[in-house]
Amino acid sequence: MKIVIISDSHGNIANLKHVLGFAKQINAQAVIHCGDWDNVEAVETVLSFGIPLYTVLGNADIDSEIEDMLKFEADKFDPHLLSFEVDGVKMAVIHQANLKDEKLYDYKVVFSGHYHSKEEKMVNFTKFIRPGALINGNNFAVFETENNRVEFFNS
Repeated sequence: MKIVIISDSHGNIANLKHVLGFAKQINAQAVIHCGDWDNVEAVETVLSFGIPLYTVLGNADIDSEIEDMLKFEADKFDPHLLSFEVDGVKMAVIHQANLKDEKLYDYKVVFSGHYHSKEEKMVNFTKFIRPGALINGNNFAVFETENNRVEFFNS
């Protein structure tokens, strides 16, 4: 399964449309947004592409309308820590991952944002992936569950 990973879009609609268009081209089966949507229009834009959405809130998501919309419209949503399994891979999404938080080591893969930088790191048999900030030049990643690999993009 191909999953497009984005974070920290901070309301940049043009970048969201660009990346979601790419997601459609590669037949991504899901989009993960690691928080910091910033506004309702950003949520509406992602939902309009019809790709299943798994997401959390970030520290910039102070508008209660964002949370309300995601509760009812996202395929999988938790305001803080979203956990789920895809193709036998136990995953989590959190906005700001603290590597000292031992509960994160219950997952094979943890996707996060907040720091606006790209990173892939193995810690205690858990792969931590940050796609970079979408607001900073279309930074995003594609994760494939079949081979547990991530590819970073900056378009």
